[in-house]
Amino acid sequence: MRDRDLYASILGIEAPWSVTDVKLDKAGKKVEVFLDYSGELLCPECAVAGPGYDLRERSWRHLDTCQFQTILVAKVPRVDCKTHGPRQIRVPWAEKGSHFTAMFESLVIDWLQESTVAAVARLMDLSWDEVEGIMHRAVERGLARRKLSLPTALGVDETSFQKRHEYVTVVCDGHASKVLHVADGRTEEALKTFYRRFTREELATIDTISMDMCQQYIKATHACVPDAENKIAFDKYHVAQHLGEAVDQVRRAENKKLLENDDTRLVGTKYLWLQNPWNMSKTNSQNLDALKGSILKTARAWAIKENAAALWDFTRWSKAKAAWLRWYGWAIRSRLEPIKKVARTVKSHLVGILNAVVSGVTNATAEGGINSAIQRIKYNARGYRNRDNFRVAIYFHLGGLDLYPRPSAHTTS
Repeated sequence: MRDRDLYASILGIEAPWSVTDVKLDKAGKKVEVFLDYSGELLCPECAVAGPGYDLRERSWRHLDTCQFQTILVAKVPRVDCKTHGPRQIRVPWAEKGSHFTAMFESLVIDWLQESTVAAVARLMDLSWDEVEGIMHRAVERGLARRKLSLPTALGVDETSFQKRHEYVTVVCDGHASKVLHVADGRTEEALKTFYRRFTREELATIDTISMDMCQQYIKATHACVPDAENKIAFDKYHVAQHLGEAVDQVRRAENKKLLENDDTRLVGTKYLWLQNPWNMSKTNSQNLDALKGSILKTARAWAIKENAAALWDFTRWSKAKAAWLRWYGWAIRSRLEPIKKVARTVKSHLVGILNAVVSGVTNATAEGGINSAIQRIKYNARGYRNRDNFRVAIYFHLGGLDLYPRPSAHTTS
């Protein structure tokens, strides 16, 4: 009797449920707690009482008792509702469809926020699928509870799923490190699925949408967002990335020609030209100083890149436009094809660049915070073969969701 009273108290079991038996398996290091129901049968859909339909024995894993695995076992009644047919009544300790109590799932969720699926499975004596199932249910309930509101600033970015140039599209709140939407691919449709959740009136309240110069994202935004031309802001880090790649192309081509004449000035200098001069070591700074004043094509390409980096501090549209057009004229006359290619890209996207310059908006939240966090999630999991598991992991760690189970949410079976 004392065992039953103890477990009823520990588990919070109250009438009409009661603990009828406790069985200890010392060899198997397991405790089974048997529960019974003696109350009125209410349909979980409409709360109308009805006759019993049948009993179904179910079991749930609970938190361990003194290092003994604890299992709750109950014959759960189904009520024969006139309106909804046979429905399993609610149980107060677990949500629908789970083989774990709410307290156990909550503990696993806590651990998952600190470690990987594989590590939690090993520590909690669960299978990988069981832990992954708890994560999926947590995200499913979190997304169902979330009241998605549209922030005034959005960040749109893609992140790699696997090595074979496979991507997912990620939309985040531009004011907070929170993921709002994850969709397969780097396509127009991937972004449109997010925009379609809102009315045109709601989308009109967006002030800025920071993104890279991905044509699919641009098309989706123009198709869905009113006045998109004045809201799209092309992130400066992507412009810098394009210019950095152009400088490196110039360096590689020039280095190849110099080596034909045994000139090794550019050997091993790749990162000198790409690194921010303000972050350089004294040695690297001295090495760059010795090269950047030369007549090397790479030095000229680097100067054009660095000049562009200084064009993001304007606050007036007219002055910013004039400065960027002067830069374009210099770049297009450089006779450096990689630089000229980027210059044409900049000119064709100049309105979005100027939006970013004048507003001061960047994609730093998506690029620096969110994308870096996603890469850590992927690295810690040693990669993902399943795209849905990758999407769920992003929402779990970065969605700002209410992940924890509420047993009262248990409805039908």
